[in-house]
Amino acid sequence: MSVAETDAEMAMQNAERLPTLGEATRIWAKIGLLSFGGPAGQIALMHRELVEERRWIGEERFLHALNYCMLLPGPEAQQLAVYIGWLMHRTIGGLIAGLLFILPGALVMLGLSILYVTWRHVPLVDGVFFGVKAAVLAIVIEAGLRISRRALKTGAMVGIAVAAFAGIFLFKLPFPLIVLLAGLAGWLGNRIRPGWFGKGGAGGAADAAGEGLLDALLARGELDHIRPSAGRAARVLAVWLPLWLGPVALFWLVAGSASVWTQVGSFFSAMAVVTFGGAYAALAYVAQAAVDGFGWLAPGEMLDGLGLAETTPGPLILVLEFVGFLAAFRAPGSLPPLVAGGLGALLTVWVTFAPCFLWIFLGAPYVEALRGNRAISAALGAITAAVVGVIANLALWFGLHVLFREVGSLSFLGMSPEVPVLTSLDWRAALLAAGAAIALLRFKLGMMPVLAICAVAGIVLKGGF
Repeated sequence: MSVAETDAEMAMQNAERLPTLGEATRIWAKIGLLSFGGPAGQIALMHRELVEERRWIGEERFLHALNYCMLLPGPEAQQLAVYIGWLMHRTIGGLIAGLLFILPGALVMLGLSILYVTWRHVPLVDGVFFGVKAAVLAIVIEAGLRISRRALKTGAMVGIAVAAFAGIFLFKLPFPLIVLLAGLAGWLGNRIRPGWFGKGGAGGAADAAGEGLLDALLARGELDHIRPSAGRAARVLAVWLPLWLGPVALFWLVAGSASVWTQVGSFFSAMAVVTFGGAYAALAYVAQAAVDGFGWLAPGEMLDGLGLAETTPGPLILVLEFVGFLAAFRAPGSLPPLVAGGLGALLTVWVTFAPCFLWIFLGAPYVEALRGNRAISAALGAITAAVVGVIANLALWFGLHVLFREVGSLSFLGMSPEVPVLTSLDWRAALLAAGAAIALLRFKLGMMPVLAICAVAGIVLKGGF
């Protein structure tokens, strides 16, 4: 064999080899540090890095993985990273990809939470949060409109969205019940009138853009770890269920069921199972429980936390870390408040994201069995429609508490909607929210510039200089 032939063969082997774990780790770190802009921006960043530039995974397989992650509770972008990392480098690859997606944002969020409780009442900082709240209201409205255009394709979908809004706004139905009822409606509706419900998930048919390296290796049967097996599934459950719920059980045994640690761990473990539809949908339920149920924080503080989460890399659901920090900070027991707050934040992050790894490591080998299942797609489509109604309620809830200083409630015929005291309208907040909405919806300005402009405007309007 000539030198030229040897070089050509080696080049072909290098072109077909998987990136090393070290090479992949550097890219996952880059994605984790740059993953601003919510799930849409994060998925777009992964697509550019993994599909377009490096061709590690093909277009259709990327969208297939995303469709599966959309079926799951929790942040779909982070789970997509775990899925692709697992495909390339087994469990260790999934762990590295998922952890690097979370850690930068979680560390930033912890720092911002500490800043919030120590400097919140300084006029300059107060002005920043005043402006950010108004921007967050516009961002939530824009997110709801964007999701509604994608999800509400039929009259049945619109009906489910309206029913979900009425259920949570008028009757205070819990979010998990709304998700369950919507999924049941989609499953039954598919049996009666399949045309009522569009295909769930994201992406749809892909424009074939060629195969990636993973596709070629999978086609040749070289990645045997993707084959499903009952023994492997049992091992995953035996490892990840104790990892996820063990800390909660430990706090329950040591501190009792009434401690803030047990409450935080139990509540956010339950949230990890029902957070379909992303952070915006989950926030309505979190706000209802954390503000009205547990009394961990005030309505305005929930908006502050969302504003902080919007400015950090990583999943937007990291806003839950802020809630866990404040809950423990205000009930520290024998610990210093900041130490207790940090422990609460760590516990919240753990029980929120540990199940995300479980869902992927357990279900990814069976993902082909879910592909093309019309009943599952219809149920997911109905849940997505319900999420639109839940987000509409979230926007209304935020709007009431941002624009009005006083909010009351009415009680009639079993309904108890919140209503504003009209004379308590804050014209400054209304002006900022309207400006942010125009910037986002009319001029398509990015989220980060809108947040920055509103923060500066909030300082000016509140006299923070």
